Amino acid sequence: MARVIRQSATLHAAPHAVYEALMDSRQHARFTGSPARMSRKVGGAISAFGDYISGTNLELVPDKKIVQAWHASEWPEGHMSRVTYRLTPVKGGTRLDFTHSGVPEQFFDDIKQGWIDNYWQPLRARFNQA
Repeated sequence: MARVIRQSATLHAAPHAVYEALMDSRQHARFTGSPARMSRKVGGAISAFGDYISGTNLELVPDKKIVQAWHASEWPEGHMSRVTYRLTPVKGGTRLDFTHSGVPEQFFDDIKQGWIDNYWQPLRARFNQA
């Protein structure tokens, strides 16, 4: 059975800066500390954490929304999940509302914590230092 992760983070940066951190290969690699390749096109390939994450862009609305199909290398072959980032301007920065659906049950806890440890905390540190 697959499960859904829902998380939110408020970042002290404009939506454009957050979007670029997620979608620019160099910036993504810098804040995660691992290799990343991010296509800027719908249907384009993405990868993060070396070859641990692979997938494609499903929907891109610059500075507002990113929807991607994700597959982790340890998951069953062909199992895809869906990641959605929604960026909303708020006073002092951006509210990032995040959904990751289709996460295999046996990986749920690790993936849920992984988003906090590998995305939200490094992004907060990056933008809060500015």
